[in-house]
Parts: sequence; C-alpha cells; structure tokens
Amino acid sequence: MDGSRQTTAVDYGPEEAAMQAYLRDGERRAAALGNRGPIRFTPSGELHPDIVEAYWRCGFYIFEGVLKADELADIERDLHDILDRLPAERGAPLDAQGRPALGADSTAPNLLWSKPLGDPFGGTKLANGRHPVKMFEPTAAADAPKEVVYLILGSLQFSEAALRVYGHPELLAVAAAINGPDFTPFNEALFIKEPGRGSSVAWHQDGTTHWDSPEWDQGVHGFNFMAQLYGCTAANGVWVVPGSHKLGKIDIASLVAKAGSERLPDAVPMIAKPGDVAITNRQALHGSFANTSKDWRVTVNFGFHRRKSVLGVQGGGVHNAAAVYDADRIRERARLIGYGIDARRQRFPAETSYVYKAHAEAGFSYRWSDEARAEIKDYNLLDLSI
Repeated sequence: MDGSRQTTAVDYGPEEAAMQAYLRDGERRAAALGNRGPIRFTPSGELHPDIVEAYWRCGFYIFEGVLKADELADIERDLHDILDRLPAERGAPLDAQGRPALGADSTAPNLLWSKPLGDPFGGTKLANGRHPVKMFEPTAAADAPKEVVYLILGSLQFSEAALRVYGHPELLAVAAAINGPDFTPFNEALFIKEPGRGSSVAWHQDGTTHWDSPEWDQGVHGFNFMAQLYGCTAANGVWVVPGSHKLGKIDIASLVAKAGSERLPDAVPMIAKPGDVAITNRQALHGSFANTSKDWRVTVNFGFHRRKSVLGVQGGGVHNAAAVYDADRIRERARLIGYGIDARRQRFPAETSYVYKAHAEAGFSYRWSDEARAEIKDYNLLDLSI
C-alpha cells in the first residue's frame, strides 16, 4: 500500500499487554485446527471430503493461494482508485480532488463510516441489534481523520477486479458443494481496515431469519467468502469461535460478561496470506478488533445462500429493505454471477469457466460490457439478506 496512506500505529493503552498475549494464544490455537490448505477436488469433481469435514467442524476454512499475483495486482489497482474517489467526508458529493465522489449518485447504500478505531455497531440497535456488546475503542493517533470508510457495499459495481473474483470457477464450485448447485447470491462488500484507523466489528452472528425455523440447521444462513488482498493477522483479521455455527442463537452478551472482556477465550483468528480466501459460516460467532497494527487488511467479501433458504422467505432489514424473495427477485440478483463469470473469462481466457446450473438450465447468457456495467448500478438494492 502507498506509504502516503500510512499512519502512526497505536496500542490498546492499559489493555495492550493482555491483548498481545491474547493474540499470541489465538494464533497457536488457530494453527491446531487443521482447517486450511489449497482448494482440492476428488477425481469425480467433488469438493475434497477433508475440506468439507473441516468446514462443518470449525465453521470456517482457509483456502490457500487461490488468487495469484496478477489478480491481486488488479484488485490493488481498483482499491487505489476507490480510495482516491471516496467522498472528502461523510455525505460530501465530491472527492478530495473535487470530482464526483464514489457512490454519490447511488440510491443503494454503499459507504459505511466510523471514527478511527471505533465500533459503530456494537451495543446499538443497528442491524437488528445483532451486535449487542461494544468492543473496546482505542484512542486513535492525533493525525487520524474524523471518520474513515471501513465498508463498501455493492462493491461489484465499483471494482471489475472484485467482479472477476466473484466469477472464480473454483470458488463457485465450492459454493455449489456447500449450498447446492442452485445456490443464490447474498451480498458483496469490500472491508477496509487501515493501520491505526480500521474500526472493529463487534461480536455477532450473521443471519436473522431462520433461528426459530423447524428446518434450522448449521448451514441455513449460508456463508461468506473472504478473499484477502494483503493477508490478515491476529491483530487485523476476523476472529471466529470454532463450532459456534452449530449452537443456534447465542447469548453474546452473557459470553462477554463471563469472559470479563471482549477477548472471548474460545475464539481464534483467521490467519491468511495475500491471495488466500476464507469461507466462513454466517452462523458462526465472529468479529474483529480495531486495527491498531501497522498492517492493512482489505477483504473482498461475498456470500451465497441455499436457494431454499431464500425462496419465498421474508428477509431484509440489514443489507436491504424488507421483502419477500420470489423467483424473479432471485433470478434478477443472480445475473451478477453471470456477469462475474464472463468478466473473468475475458480477463483469463485460458481458464475453464464455471457453468452456473440455474443459468445453463434456463438458457441465460450474460456478457460483461459497458452496457452491463451501467446496468448493475445500485444492484445491491436487490441483495438477499436473511
């Protein structure tokens, strides 16, 4: 990352020693889980059973070396462009150079802001109150801005490189293995954790719809892929409580109270190198601490659902307006999969493209072009949040 964007790293003040010990202990426990390695398939084309077992046992898996150097360079170029085009401040129509700012003409929500090292959701009613406990908020350095953008929603309309990751054939094959070949989209985002500025995301479980369903199971709320541009560490990465996706709705406030702090003793960090991609069950208890380290984390985030988890279901209220998701809504939202596959085909023509069953069976064909780019503006209004 450009050195001009660096800032002075800060620490946790009186909590620093305890935090550093927690990070080291978490790294040791994460290394013992046995839930990482390259994407592997059996000779018959199925996701390797060792990966499937580890994913369902832990609630997450680290796929190593998925994105190569040329693809990471593409993502980084888009990232620089996005950062340069951010509004000069929250709500501003122009960027710092006086140009129309990223997302300024959007109807859909795109940019989420936080004070540096803050926790904008913890302890609030936002996102249906699923972040019940506020994380510790260290004091940022004196040169930090008043607010920073830490999350960009609807990211595929702003980054063609992210769209190509969305069409990655092996990741889509993993999605089919976990959620069935008729899997559907959820939403897409860029998480940006600047060194010395990046906000925390309080402990939570994704998913709000199916907790009391008689058909609830450990995968009913889908999963997220988290592709890492620069890698992630215990200090700036996501932490997960292994196996918590199997427990139903968890009383997070009681867990934190029992632990005596937000440093939950059973949680482990997701450690990744540049190009690694984590898959994380949305029901797993997870969160991240304010990034007081000197390292950037930039995550290309996108998720998928089982079709039966969204079809005919009343969802929304977190990433999109409340609605009943019918077949037309799902079909319209899933066109992004077709665009992602074709955008990737154009950039990596030697790669075997993924064939998405829903499109193949319906005879749908999608071509990524300037017209398609204009068409997907505000596409995240149709997200399928459950």
